[in-house]
Amino acid sequence: MSDQKVNKKIDLQYLNSLEQYTLPQVLAKQAERLGDKHVAIREKAYGIWERFTWKDYLKYVRQVALGLKSLGLKRGENVGLILDNHAEWLFSELGAQAVGGVTIPLFTSAVAKELVYGLNRVNAAYVFAQDQEQVDKLLEQREQLSHVRMVIYVDPTGMRTYRDNPWLISFAQLLELGEELDNEQPDLFIKELWEGRPEEVALMLMTSGTTGLPKMVMLSHRNLTEMARKWLETAPIGVEDNWISITPTAWIVDQMWGFGVTLSGGMVMNFPETLETVLEDFREIGPTVIVTSSRFWEDLASTIRVKISDAGFIKRAFYNLSQKVGAAVVDLESEGKPVPAHLRLMKRFTYWLVSKPLMDRVGCLGFRAAYTGGHPISPDVIRFFRANGLNLKQCYGLTEAGGIFQVQPDNEVKPETVGKPLPRTEVRITDEQEVTVKSDSVFVGYYENPEATQEALREGWFYTGDAGYLDEDGHLLIIGRKQDIMRTREGEAFSPDFIETRLKFSPYIKEAVIWGEGQPYITAFINIDYGNVGNWAEERKIPYTTYTDLSQQPQVEELIKGEVREVNLQLPKPMQIKKIILLYKLLDPDDEELTRTGKVRRSFVFKQYKELIDAMYSDKKELRVKGQVRYRDGTTGTIETTVRILEI
Repeated sequence: MSDQKVNKKIDLQYLNSLEQYTLPQVLAKQAERLGDKHVAIREKAYGIWERFTWKDYLKYVRQVALGLKSLGLKRGENVGLILDNHAEWLFSELGAQAVGGVTIPLFTSAVAKELVYGLNRVNAAYVFAQDQEQVDKLLEQREQLSHVRMVIYVDPTGMRTYRDNPWLISFAQLLELGEELDNEQPDLFIKELWEGRPEEVALMLMTSGTTGLPKMVMLSHRNLTEMARKWLETAPIGVEDNWISITPTAWIVDQMWGFGVTLSGGMVMNFPETLETVLEDFREIGPTVIVTSSRFWEDLASTIRVKISDAGFIKRAFYNLSQKVGAAVVDLESEGKPVPAHLRLMKRFTYWLVSKPLMDRVGCLGFRAAYTGGHPISPDVIRFFRANGLNLKQCYGLTEAGGIFQVQPDNEVKPETVGKPLPRTEVRITDEQEVTVKSDSVFVGYYENPEATQEALREGWFYTGDAGYLDEDGHLLIIGRKQDIMRTREGEAFSPDFIETRLKFSPYIKEAVIWGEGQPYITAFINIDYGNVGNWAEERKIPYTTYTDLSQQPQVEELIKGEVREVNLQLPKPMQIKKIILLYKLLDPDDEELTRTGKVRRSFVFKQYKELIDAMYSDKKELRVKGQVRYRDGTTGTIETTVRILEI
């Protein structure tokens, strides 16, 4: 379906008028416009999809808002959210904002110490917690959360013994308080709602913290409504089209879509039952558009390729033919060259025979467009899915920019680039190759950090910290974080991201970290994909017990060396990897080695494993190590093993 045809569903005049409203005010306007005849939210529970109309949506937001008012929330106070992807997240966030609260979404996967840091950073007055697990984290640290007046828990499962704790209240009780106050003061909600101003701060999100302590990014209502306008003007979406929410609620992507695009566009927000049922729920709902992390697409590509390798000879032969034909078409299209008639015919044949059933099997058949953001992704992953008929495109954005502002246009997709800026967005490259962006979606500033704000925001331009350049067609190519660009001892510059993303296209490599700053050659840490490598080992009757044991099997070492050699063939000689170590444990956010969005904290990993890095630049063949592992409950364990330094 063409963008032009779809966008007739969007009333651009109405859309442009929304910039004068706050997010809860936008909801009120949509409830008035769409009422109870259009679905706003779908949530799956016990195999059944529960529906909320726009009128229902506003009703629950109203009750949450007045419930918080009844508890004593004051305009301008901060409210923490430790919530999963459920309808209550939307009700809680917009409810708090409707009475002037500023929301701070935090990751449910965070350990107690991280949650305390985030809540204390903003002196949160109230906290919404998803379930018993999140409540227990807060109770464990209650003495350090003196500013938190009350915790509202959503899921009552397992909370019976907590009912006498005056610090806790259930979400159901909050709704009752709101309903009581509404009966007493029926005009109060409308009064509070329309006191809000679009230039006020709506929410704060923590940066990933790859280079140090996370900062709090302040985003206004207007930042998000303006970003919504850009997407709704250009993407193939409209009223009642489906969006499925699967990325963490504390990530800018689901904030941008959940409270920007879907709210302003009258789309349906869908919540799957569990992460395990996502693919099945995809097929039932038929989402119009999906934006998710590069890791999602890397994992899905790996799963498909491994399954195909296990198929019979005939199926593998047709699949390989389909990939060959599809890749040839993708390459010609990305170069702007005409596709010969015989190749178009072959592509149509292989699509119906192979690609269409395959995309249907993994729940991706109904997408008009799919986007990948966050960490850079290998162009090979983009080519893989596009060769199979999925309109997957790489895009680029940051929390400080209000979300994703750079997207590949449908008719000129280049797998290596992140495309062109959305409307009313200016992008320029400084003399130092830093990417800068200017638009009304750029953030207000960093919370209580004027120095960092002044450094990042200059004359309306946000300095992203990423290095990049524009090609001859005006497409942006991201090289990597400016401060992560490395030079070998001979002065050869290289981007670790460039190499790492290509390594992770392998179905057997989960994570890779490149080293080589000031060194004579490039080396890498590699985490094997435990599931895929485990299946590979079982098929060959290779016994193993744990991740550590599997990663040290000689046959697995040879497997990964072969994958690295394949990547080396694609790289210039100065960027080729000479030595690797298969890490004895997975890099983990709980060990502070990854951010909650899966980005490597390179400087932390360097300090943590410096002895291993140094060993790769010596004559050593192996090294005895003793490492610490932190578990989700906060306890630590010890791993003692010998790692081998493998030459490629």
